[in-house]
Amino acid sequence: MKVVITILLLLLSIGCMHTGKKDKGQEANTGKYATLTDSQLLDTVQYQTFQYFWNGAEPNSGMARERIHMDNIYPQNDQNTVTLGGSGFGVMVILVGVERGFITREEAFTRYRKIVDFLAKADRFHGAWPHWLHGETGKVKPFSKKDDGGDLVETAFMMQGLLTVAEYFKNGNPAEQQLASDIHTLWKEVDWNWYTKSGENVLYWHWSPDYGWAMNFPVGGYNECLIMYVLAASSPTHPIQPAVYHEGWTCHGTIKKDTVYYGLHTVLNHYEHNNDPVGPLFWAHYSYLGLNPHGLSDQYADYWKLNRHHALINYRYALDNPKGYKGYGKEQWGLTSSYSMKGYAGHHPGKADLGVISPTAALSSFPYTPKESMQFLKYLYLKADSLVGKYGPYDAYSDTYRWYTPRYLAIDQGTIPVMIENYRTGMLWKLFMQNEDVQRGLKRLGFTVTSESGKAEE
Repeated sequence: MKVVITILLLLLSIGCMHTGKKDKGQEANTGKYATLTDSQLLDTVQYQTFQYFWNGAEPNSGMARERIHMDNIYPQNDQNTVTLGGSGFGVMVILVGVERGFITREEAFTRYRKIVDFLAKADRFHGAWPHWLHGETGKVKPFSKKDDGGDLVETAFMMQGLLTVAEYFKNGNPAEQQLASDIHTLWKEVDWNWYTKSGENVLYWHWSPDYGWAMNFPVGGYNECLIMYVLAASSPTHPIQPAVYHEGWTCHGTIKKDTVYYGLHTVLNHYEHNNDPVGPLFWAHYSYLGLNPHGLSDQYADYWKLNRHHALINYRYALDNPKGYKGYGKEQWGLTSSYSMKGYAGHHPGKADLGVISPTAALSSFPYTPKESMQFLKYLYLKADSLVGKYGPYDAYSDTYRWYTPRYLAIDQGTIPVMIENYRTGMLWKLFMQNEDVQRGLKRLGFTVTSESGKAEE
């Protein structure tokens, strides 16, 4: 509880939120965090980002709001829109809250009971939830005109989180065991095989009751969706055949095409159809909140090497700073999809670098780059703390354009406390990887798992 009290006292000292352009005095150390040790800084950022999913949750569902805007320039008209993927990250964040003493196990159970009951009644399409739901009703809120049905990727992110929660509570008291059982019912009801579109050897992202397969988005080639294929192979009721993974996800093996960038192997082909060497850094986070890359390999990749190199390439790119953006260097690095001066954008090294740093990129990479990520964390909290608000670091900023946004996105905040916890204790990795269905699914696809600790090497 000492950790919680220390953090609360710090938060009480935080002044008003900033909007628009960065202040000239932003990088002055105001002293709010100056006396904290490295461990206390990690506690602080975990506590603040946890609050997005705790106090910031939509009240009826208990789920994560898609976004929270701290400025009032434009009224936020989607504050009751809840996101499946971000909420999947969020249920894992709540476990971090229990283990760090931010809330009690009983408080977490009550919130999980609300979320699981809401999800059981919410719109589903062959067992898969949509990208967005109305938090008040559980009815689908279309992500776009034809994206008004099942979203298998978002469903995978949610199931990754729920299965982790089930492992945490499965040996608890009768009510906790019932919660785990109800999660397994939801798990068994996802018809992963349906999303092969009548037996094609690839998984499709979307299906709509109104538009069918019109979105036409087969998921293959390396990106953030590995967890979807792993879970689809792990299903005890509706599993895909291994050929769906080996032909669809890997594009008949072409995923193995390697590139050397900043002296590091990319390990897998991040972009099949153009010459960009690496994708946005969230690719190293979303599938690996529960899926432990440490000691994980198959015939295509060493997944620890893949993700560590992805993060280090981002770091080396910032040091090189080929476009000459202000601030890039050892303290400011990390490109991933986030807000930008021009709206939401998929930032990554190369052509898509707009001079925007997204704090989630470096902070969620702690397992892979602990030294480099700590340098960035200290920059934010000791030199640029006006970039930190009620729910932790704001989504994005640019020194070059003297711009930042006092806004948050669930998918960006959610990976921060989870990946930091995996760096510190390996807790979420251990829980997810011990699931027996997941173990069978990995074996079915030809994965080998050699790590026993569940904690990344430092």
